[in-house]
Order: sequence, then C-alpha cells, then structure tokens
Amino acid sequence: MKRKKKSKRWIAGMCAAVMTTGVLAGCGGDSGEATPEAAAGDAGSSAPFRITLATAQVGDVPATDNEVEKAIESYTNTQLDIQWIPSAAYDEKVNVMVAADEMPMMLRVKYVPTTISSIQSDLFWEVGPLLGEYKNLSALNKQYYENISVDGKIYGIPQFRDIARSAVIYREDWLKKLGMKPPVTVDEWYNVLKAMTLNDPDGNGKNDTYGMVLGKKYNEGVSAMTTRMAVALGAPNKWAVDSAGKFTPEFVTPEFNEILKLFRKLFAEKLINQDFAAFEDADAEKMYDSGRVGIRIAVAQNAKSMQDRLSKTVPDGIYDVMPPTGPKGIRAAGESGNNGFFVFPKSKVKNEAELKKLLAFADKMLDEPMATLQLRGVEGKHYTKVDGGKTEFKDFSAFQREVKPYRDSLFNVEGFNVAPLKDTPLGEKGTKIPPENLKTAVLNPALNLTSATYSERGKELEQMMYDAQTKYIMGKIDDAGLQAEIEKWRKAGGDQVAKEYEAAYAKLKK
Repeated sequence: MKRKKKSKRWIAGMCAAVMTTGVLAGCGGDSGEATPEAAAGDAGSSAPFRITLATAQVGDVPATDNEVEKAIESYTNTQLDIQWIPSAAYDEKVNVMVAADEMPMMLRVKYVPTTISSIQSDLFWEVGPLLGEYKNLSALNKQYYENISVDGKIYGIPQFRDIARSAVIYREDWLKKLGMKPPVTVDEWYNVLKAMTLNDPDGNGKNDTYGMVLGKKYNEGVSAMTTRMAVALGAPNKWAVDSAGKFTPEFVTPEFNEILKLFRKLFAEKLINQDFAAFEDADAEKMYDSGRVGIRIAVAQNAKSMQDRLSKTVPDGIYDVMPPTGPKGIRAAGESGNNGFFVFPKSKVKNEAELKKLLAFADKMLDEPMATLQLRGVEGKHYTKVDGGKTEFKDFSAFQREVKPYRDSLFNVEGFNVAPLKDTPLGEKGTKIPPENLKTAVLNPALNLTSATYSERGKELEQMMYDAQTKYIMGKIDDAGLQAEIEKWRKAGGDQVAKEYEAAYAKLKK
C-alpha cells in the first residue's frame, strides 16, 4: 500500500523556495508530485528532501500524517513516501520491482542470491567508502557491514539487529529443586535434561515434563538450535576455515556430532518429544508457557516474555537466562545482525549528492532524539523518564501500534543513543547478554561469501543434511548411515560449495 501524501502542500513549499531563482518549471499547481531530483534541490536548499522508500509492513499501515512520521520528517528535514508491502508478499514484490526497474530510492532487500546478483550487476550504489563521513553509522560495530558485504564491498545500510543474541533460558526453580546447576558440558546437558524429564521437577506427581522439546525446524537456518548449542560447546558456526583457507561444514566436526549423539540418546530414552520431526514451534511455545519444559535455547531477550507468560499458569515458576556457555567459556553463534538492508538504486538515486542525503537521513535516525522516538516513542504518551536515567513504557500497546512499524523498518540499535529501559531484573539481564556475547562471538566465515553452486542448489543441499540429522536422532540410520548421507551431500555439490567458498575467501584476502 503506497501512500501519496502532502503532494500539493509540499510542491507549494518547493515553489516558494525556488521562486527567488526563477526556476518555476514543474510548479504548476495540481501537476502531480515533484520528482526526487526537484525535491533534492541544490546543495544549499533548506527545503525537505523527498525520500521514496519500500519496506515490509509491520502490523497495520500507520495513519497518514501520524505524529511519529511527522516528527521524523521534521528532525531529518525530509518528506517520506513509504511503501508498506505485506510481509507475505514482500520478497516476490521486490523481485518484480528490481526486474522492472520500478524501485524507490531506498529498497529493503535480503542477503540472498538474487540480491547479490543484482548488486554484482551494478544496479546499486556502493556506500562503504562514504560511511566514515557519518558519525553514527561509522560508530557502530564494523561486523554489521561486513555481514552484508558483497565481494568485499558494502552496498547498503542494515536494519540493525543483535549479532550474538542466543542464550540458554532455564527453569531456575527446577534446577534448585533437583540440586543441579545450568549445564555446560555434554554430560551435564544429558544429566540435567534427564532429571527434568524423569524426576518430577514441578512436583505434581505426574510424568508430564521434559527437559527440552524440539520443533521440526530445530536444525534449520541461522538460529538453528543445534548450531547454537554446538558452538557453545566448541563447534564452528555453520562453517570452519583453517589457516590454509580450507572450509569445513559444521556437521563433520566432532563437537557438532556430540550434539547429534546427545539428542539420539535422549530420543532413544524418550527424554525428548518423540514427535519432534513434525512438531510445530507454536506448539513447543505452548508447552514452555504451560510450565512443562525446563530449558530452551533462544534469544536472550525472550526470557522476560517467557517469564510473563509462565507466571499466568505457574505463578511460582522462575526462569533465568545465561549466555551460551561451554567448557571454553561463553561462545555465541554470530548471526547476520540485520533484518535485511537498504540499497540505493542508481536508476533512482541520480548522483552522489543525493546518495549522501539518504545516508545523512539514516545517520540522523541514529541521533538520540530519533533513536529514542523509534525505541521508546513519544515522551508522556508512550514512555516516561524515571529515576536512574532510565525510561519506562507508559502505554506499550500504543507503542506497538503506532511506533513499532518505524522501529522495525528504519535505523536504530538498542543501547545506542537511547536511555535504558527500567525493566525486571530478568528483562535487564536479557538485554545485557547480546552485547556481551559479541565480545567472544563465533562468526560464520561463509556468511558474506558467494558460491554459484549454493545459489543454484544450496537449499536442496541443506535439506539433505537436515533430513539426515533427523533420521540419525530418531535411530533410522546409524553412524555409518550418517556418514553415507554426508558423502551424498559432498557428491551432490557440497564439496563444490566448499571449494567456491575457498576461492571467494582467498580473493578477499588478497
């Protein structure tokens, strides 16, 4: 849904601004919206700079001329024309827009083969050399940008998210009752999960608890439970690269296989849900909320919301959270650190001067007033200031409805140029874990490398190993059978992906 707003008012303002120069072309009353070039004006113009932008819809489309957007426009001296596209149709719509060259000045894309191909086809501006000119953009961790780089160059600004956000969320009251501590080694994981399943930690006299339940996507994607858990215990993050530049997938490493063996044993002894291969994540969520499950590998900030939901069914239930920790200490699996990133099409952003105005907009959104607006809302309406230099939500429902679409679609980083939230001890603990995790995060060395084979058959190859791991855990194949599946993966293109990553890695290192 694209909103065309304020065009007459804006054009009239522009006409007034340019009258003194005698440049009146295009200022004919109802002649339609001005072009981005006209909006940009000359270098000394104080007129608002019109920005067209497309992003995924979050909740309901904000009302026209709402106070949040007006505040953004006022502070950044822009006129925003945002195209909110329903999330379910977003990826397809982006592909159509790129193919038809009907893109806005700022387009949110994902780091996927089609985007990489478009970048390599020179459709978008490179922005890396310019970032140093912007105080906020250049102050953020360089890993945010490296994670979206293509062939070593940066072509966009991320929608920033935590890079190392995983944690272990566990029932502290259960561990206390069982006389146990949060698990760190593989043996401790087995003993804790077994005790939580068999030793009636909720005290109801029934055999109705689990230490952990798995959903059917337990091993898929950047947030795979198996990867997060294996990394904590010493495994690489998806891929390992040695000093010679050789790439090795996680599932051939001893540490990752220890996790598979652990879950194979748990399954055989009926210590995890037997229907995990078809179990929906939403159903797993319900089991945690009902107080039937003890440990979850998840996002650190989830601990507070899990506690809130648990308290409604088990008032005395207590969750706690800790960083992903193994024998070598804290080791969190690094993720992309974004929810997509904005690129700047050369067909719509005509020159470097316009590009710099767009980068200036992104930079200003990270200033304290805009960071606070996006992350807390309007003072007195959505939040209030409290003692200790903190803030507290006053009307969180209104924030979710009126501010969240902008928070989730523009540029902000929790903890950067914004006062902290007053929260429960668990909530504050969950917020502190991701930045601490980042200090020792294990990054995926293949995250920003290209492979023609992966672009063509990557999903198919991944699914081969997902299925093989599930068969192994369920006892349908043994160690030899798992090795045979790995060999199939190698011959189907897995080894070729590794070679292409090695070549891309070597090229970047030159």
